[in-house]
Amino acid sequence: MSMEFADRVSRVEPSATLAISDLASKLENEGKDVVDLSVGEPDFPTPENVVDAAKDAMDAGHTGYAPSNGVPELKDAIVEKLEADGIDCGPENLIVTPGAKQALYETVQSLVDDGDEVVLLDPAWVSYEAMVKMAGGDLTRVGLSEYDFQLEPALDDLEAAVSDDTELLVVNSPSNPTGAVYTEEALEGVRDLAVEHDVTVIADEIYDEITYGVEQTSLASLDGMSERTVTINGFSKAYSMTGWRLGYLCAPEGLVSQAGKLHSHSVSSAVNFVQHAGIEALQNTDESVEEMRAAFEERRDMLVDLLAEHDVDVAVPDGAFYMMLPVDDDDQSWAEAALEDAHVATVPGSAFGAPGYVRISYAASEERLREAVERLAQHGYF
Repeated sequence: MSMEFADRVSRVEPSATLAISDLASKLENEGKDVVDLSVGEPDFPTPENVVDAAKDAMDAGHTGYAPSNGVPELKDAIVEKLEADGIDCGPENLIVTPGAKQALYETVQSLVDDGDEVVLLDPAWVSYEAMVKMAGGDLTRVGLSEYDFQLEPALDDLEAAVSDDTELLVVNSPSNPTGAVYTEEALEGVRDLAVEHDVTVIADEIYDEITYGVEQTSLASLDGMSERTVTINGFSKAYSMTGWRLGYLCAPEGLVSQAGKLHSHSVSSAVNFVQHAGIEALQNTDESVEEMRAAFEERRDMLVDLLAEHDVDVAVPDGAFYMMLPVDDDDQSWAEAALEDAHVATVPGSAFGAPGYVRISYAASEERLREAVERLAQHGYF
């Protein structure tokens, strides 16, 4: 039998991040010691009180179906968090999802039709492009690489790209893959364009708790943006809960109603007892989050210094736990060769729309980061 596959699937490629991770796993299975700097997963355990809260929730019987859009107690806790960020959001504006990626997927599927224009800021997380293509949308990309990955100096370029035909603009700050945190002035520029052209904006703020000496501004907190912004966030990065799969979107009620249809007919709901653990994460982990954030900052500073010793200059990230490393050769070939020769896994920048770079995740111990730099230097990759 010959199967014919849907066009929406054939439009996209597998995640480049996971492809490199799979190759790293293959080498590890062969007994190689691989320093894996390819996947954005904190190397800290989930805070113990969050794990205990999940156990308590299971013991209390929270193992059945949850309300599709989220348990009321968690939605109330999310509202409190968003209000602290200056975002006007009520429980009726929320959908709790199995991971922030699901929230993004539901949003794109609800807003983008065949031929709709979606504007991305490059470098951009790999799944944005895939999600837009699966929805049938067309991509317009605005490059930030020449501006050290910052948005403010690229506002003229963004203005040239956004028009009345633009359906959606995706803004990710702090950024994956660059770690850039966009200034308030930059986001005000986004606001002005979105209002002028009546554009909906996705504000992906999954790394908002991980910044270094700068204040992160939530787009939906700016005047004129609450009615046109979908704020995406989750628990994976700040609370080291990647495997728990818990995220959410905050959006105008009309979008919540439409995305809720897709949500109810696909995933039904996020896991009940995981949602109860999410309440604990939001309310009682400030100390743990700060410890992790401080450790990431120390690693960033160490990595910048180590690379400088090898005459490698990088744009210093102000958030998240990623860094873009410039490479002289084709970045795909560089990443594959560095993995094969030095057993250091990175992600080609071309996967994010930034050829000539590879992404390094410093969600790894200082010891392993030092080992990675030493191996790359020994094998001539600097």
